[in-house]
Amino acid sequence: MPAYNAEKTLEKTYNEIPKDIVDEIILTDDASQDRTVEISKRLSIKTFVHDQNKGYGANQKTCYQEALKLGSDIIIMLHPDYQYTPKLIIAMASMISSNLVDSVIASRILGNQAIAGGMPVYKYISNRFLTFTENLIIGQKLSEYHTGYRAFSRKVLETVPILENSDDFVFDNQMLLQTLYFGFQVGEVSCPAKYFDEASSINFSRSVEYGLGVLGTAAQYYLCKKGLSKNPIFQANGKKLLSS
Repeated sequence: MPAYNAEKTLEKTYNEIPKDIVDEIILTDDASQDRTVEISKRLSIKTFVHDQNKGYGANQKTCYQEALKLGSDIIIMLHPDYQYTPKLIIAMASMISSNLVDSVIASRILGNQAIAGGMPVYKYISNRFLTFTENLIIGQKLSEYHTGYRAFSRKVLETVPILENSDDFVFDNQMLLQTLYFGFQVGEVSCPAKYFDEASSINFSRSVEYGLGVLGTAAQYYLCKKGLSKNPIFQANGKKLLSS
């Protein structure tokens, strides 16, 4: 769980995690200004703290690194803001453990409940536009590229050059496109959308910045696939996480 100022929702998220199949729970705190770390430790969650705010992407890099160090075979990234239901962990893990896919994303678009769940209309429209454009550019048919709820096999995390990615919000999109670029299979499950005051979100200007980054990443993917360009995030010799 990559966390930043999640004191109001962390315990609620933690309580719904299916402990019977989850071996370890990790939280990396990106220099929160609230009681997130205190609550995490009280819940006996393995807690790692950045001494300064490094960004959403950097926080995930720490999360995945620590998960690999623990010997995890399936790693699920769940936001502690309770926007995504932890109850899907079982389904997502099963798809990977059954060798059906290498990665799973929880799509807010499948099931047609995004707006009913509170997703702002402008975000829904931009989500659909960016997803359509990415599918067109890279030749995929995913329902969404922008969910923050993902599961990966250990092999994915050891293969893709995650450390080459941005430390900001576009990290999610870069990592998903890397997973596809290196030939891994990505599955989807429908995930109810939840939007409320305590759920983390980025403002309009940051959303525009993210959108431009998404389009840039898709263009890089296409050019690298065609052999017209080289980019570290799509190079097999790019910087990777250490597996131990």
